[in-house]
Amino acid sequence: MASSTLICDTEPWKDLKNHVQEIKKTHLRDLMSDTDRCQSMMVEFDGILLDYSRQNATLKTMDKLYQLAEAAQLNNKINRMYNGEKINSTENRSVLHVALRAPRDAAINSDGKNVVPEVWKVLDKIKEFSETIRSGSWVGATGKVLKDVVAVGIGGSFLGPLFVHTALQTDLEAIECARGRQLRFLANVDPIDVAKSITGLNPETTLVVVVSKTFTTAETMLNARTLREWISTALGPSAVAKHMVAVSTNLTLVEKFGIDPNNAFAFWDWVGGRYSVCSAVGVLPLSLQYGFSVVEKYGNFLLFLFTCYHFQLLRSVPEFIVRHGIILKFLKGAWSIDQHFISAPYEKNIPVLLGLLSIWNVSFLGHPARVSMESNGKGVSIDGVPLPFEAGEIDFGEPGTNGQHSFYQLIHQGRVIPCDFIGVVKSQQPVYLKGEVVSNHDELMSNFFAQPDALAVGKTPEQLQKENVAPHLIPHKTFSGNRPSLSLLLPSLNAYNIGQLLAIYEHRIAVEGFIWGINSFDQWGVELGKSLATQVRKQLHASRMKREPIEGFNFSTTTLLTRYLEENTKLNRAVDATDDNSNIPLVNLYQEKFKVDPWVLLETIREFMVDLVVCGHPSALWLIFKGMTRDIFGLKLKQSNIDLVIDFNEDYRLYNNTASSTDGISGLSLEKIRGFPWFDCQRNLAAICAVCLDGVHKGERSRNFSICKHVFHARCIDLWLVRRLTCPTCRSPFKMEPV
Repeated sequence: MASSTLICDTEPWKDLKNHVQEIKKTHLRDLMSDTDRCQSMMVEFDGILLDYSRQNATLKTMDKLYQLAEAAQLNNKINRMYNGEKINSTENRSVLHVALRAPRDAAINSDGKNVVPEVWKVLDKIKEFSETIRSGSWVGATGKVLKDVVAVGIGGSFLGPLFVHTALQTDLEAIECARGRQLRFLANVDPIDVAKSITGLNPETTLVVVVSKTFTTAETMLNARTLREWISTALGPSAVAKHMVAVSTNLTLVEKFGIDPNNAFAFWDWVGGRYSVCSAVGVLPLSLQYGFSVVEKYGNFLLFLFTCYHFQLLRSVPEFIVRHGIILKFLKGAWSIDQHFISAPYEKNIPVLLGLLSIWNVSFLGHPARVSMESNGKGVSIDGVPLPFEAGEIDFGEPGTNGQHSFYQLIHQGRVIPCDFIGVVKSQQPVYLKGEVVSNHDELMSNFFAQPDALAVGKTPEQLQKENVAPHLIPHKTFSGNRPSLSLLLPSLNAYNIGQLLAIYEHRIAVEGFIWGINSFDQWGVELGKSLATQVRKQLHASRMKREPIEGFNFSTTTLLTRYLEENTKLNRAVDATDDNSNIPLVNLYQEKFKVDPWVLLETIREFMVDLVVCGHPSALWLIFKGMTRDIFGLKLKQSNIDLVIDFNEDYRLYNNTASSTDGISGLSLEKIRGFPWFDCQRNLAAICAVCLDGVHKGERSRNFSICKHVFHARCIDLWLVRRLTCPTCRSPFKMEPV
């Protein structure tokens, strides 16, 4: 039976509840006038300065929060996490993301085994592989260097790596390391996102990293199959092994997918999805973009310097050393905070302070949101007991001054929403314009310093009257203030500081969960929606392919599904063509063998037929139909008086490389076929493909939309045609013509 002991039953919790009324009698403009209080609410570690003096809290409040932490046995729970105990009890797992950035000689155990050597085995493999790719030793199927990477993953397999990549994109050191390379992420299953992720990329120079622990995540694997089709259509099925790698533990499915198991990078059950950026999930794609390793001859010296830096004996590291190995610096930054979190006392511990203040704001002051970056929402304790208090926040935020023009009205004069302001002393891209009073970065930081004060102090009606504001405007220009925030000031935004920031927020979440008595490391909340989506997916397939009625859903969902299917049927009017011999519906063959939506294909064919007749090419109709369908699916086809059917026995030779070969049906020579304008449009070099933006050269197979006149390489548009009926560039209705 689950324990009934909850943190809210302890004396420190009750004491804080009583203390709320005392705090409500104070105002931040008064609290901010207490210099001693403000000074005591500033904490510095390893170049990071935390200022939480603008929180609705006194020194007495903080003491009571420390007592709450003791009652929750916070130190003990932190140590249990670092010792590898299975604190994720609902999944019977350790929580050891700290091991992902531990030094090579550290010892962190799970099930009695030191996991650090396993971590470094994978890191060494990533280092070797990324250097092989970046140096050009590993090339693609056509011998070209792989300079572009698309990382396919969702949730924690996407958000964490994207966060680091976004921060590094404008760092001068990182820019130099990434010169000539591109890193893109594909998470959403919407085909629009697929198109965006490959727009402008050449399959010959692209490496795809598929990130899925089990290699069964529905969205990720559908996107992976789509990119596999993109690669194999352009380069042949055998190219997959050269252009796709995996981050997974399921080597059987990796190999079945077509990826060499030797090119699979492992991670472990003790790595939670939202804490996985420091594993191969993030380190592999980021290393491919920015480089992993430090020059070997500096290895021991770097370790010495890092140790000195950690103990404040050395304040700066020579640039000629640290500019190598962007990702290693990122891991070292995270490890710096890991050590701080487990060793610093509460009053000097940045993650602990952030966690305690979040609990104060959510569970005691009743502020349900925070302008920040993570969520920790649970409704039951780790023992399964319903919580009689609120846990978790609704987090949101914006970079720079963007927020001032979106949600700052809300946080100044609407609901009270505690804010985290994160600023940087040194800009990644400093800009100084002649004649300007301040630099661009100064302008940005002016808002960083001003907004917390504006939230805390506000503006009274009396002040507005003294400024001669019109009486009818005074209510609108009054700011109540007393709105809490905290400020984190980083020395810069390089890889090391990014690692620090990531670890601070990871551990903040852990502190909240430890004190609330909830499990911060499982994600059961996402499972229900996924399981229901599986039922819908099966129903869509059954209704579309087998004409089965919609069953098992409530009235609302049934109505919406019915409308969706009806409208799709109208858009994709098609007739079930049947195989002469087996009487198996052609649409079923398409669906089962080629995993694409046959309705879109058949509507595409119908539109092509209409266009060809209108354009005066009826005699070429069958030839074009065969060629287009082969482009997309690689099908072997034959003509029937009634139906168009698949013939798996016909020796299809339309694209043989010998000039004397002929097509078995039309009798046209390959030379005549190549001369047909649909497949070999005569273009000058001024024609640009509207997908990849490369020139469409004379003799290159290309296509043209009749309405908007956009031109496309055949290889670029094929993948789009099987999913959309509009131009990918301008969204004009689908209609193409030979030119």
